[in-house]
Amino acid sequence: MDTWESLRTECLACRGCSLAEHRNHVVFGDGAEDAEILLIGEGPGQHEDEQGKPFVGRAGKLLDDMLEMVNLNRSKVYIANIVKCRPPQNRDPLNVEQDACIDWLRRQTALLRPKIIVCLGRIAAKSIIKNDFRITQEHGQWFERDGIQMTAIFHPAALLRDVQKRPATFEDLKAIQVKARELCQHTEI
Repeated sequence: MDTWESLRTECLACRGCSLAEHRNHVVFGDGAEDAEILLIGEGPGQHEDEQGKPFVGRAGKLLDDMLEMVNLNRSKVYIANIVKCRPPQNRDPLNVEQDACIDWLRRQTALLRPKIIVCLGRIAAKSIIKNDFRITQEHGQWFERDGIQMTAIFHPAALLRDVQKRPATFEDLKAIQVKARELCQHTEI
């Protein structure tokens, strides 16, 4: 049976794919280890690799602001990624890298037992919700698997590049807030 400490220790020593060769830090995850809401991104960027924490660069600042809009913050959620090491030049993680790393996320999810999973962007949504997920058409829609409610929103980095996606994302965030109020017992929103 995993504990947070044993899982983190094991993950930090991972050499399961070529991403381990050039990393500064494994970006295990961050947040409340009893969170009812799990946010999942695709993988660490440069700032995350340098600091060992998810979403700490410009996109992370925007994510923090987005969470605040719906009365959430990092102390109330858990944030993880599909891959735990930075892909070169922040490229999308390859399928072989995702496959090598996905078990870490599965084990984190099993420890958390979240009520809600929010995928941050297309890559996470394709890996977690369904492999043909289309973020522009399906963001904000709800899916259910094994009693967990899942949705996807535009990745914060995409919102930095295209501000026209922000109003739709705000609506998605409000829907997440409503769902959290309905399902989450100890997350005050």
